[in-house]
Amino acid sequence: MTVCQLLLAAYLAAVNILTFCLYALDKRRAKRHMWRVRESTLLTFTVLGGSPGALLAMHLLRHKSKHAKFYLTIPTCFFVHVFAFTYLFWRLSQFS
Repeated sequence: MTVCQLLLAAYLAAVNILTFCLYALDKRRAKRHMWRVRESTLLTFTVLGGSPGALLAMHLLRHKSKHAKFYLTIPTCFFVHVFAFTYLFWRLSQFS
């Protein structure tokens, strides 16, 4: 595994952990009737590569699962990310 591939893997791990935590924080604050994480923030982290974390949070926490903006965007981003990051990971292996 090349250094670039390791950096990409570290980025994806970090952004997905952060995305999951943001969704969990928003769910917790929703239950307590506190101020919430903006939907634009949640979707930004989803689009930046955090779609697996968002999808996991959506299913495990049952959060944002009834909002069309989320139940359409998150799976779409997930499939785009799978193909894009798989291709990028493969291309980075060419530089070794």
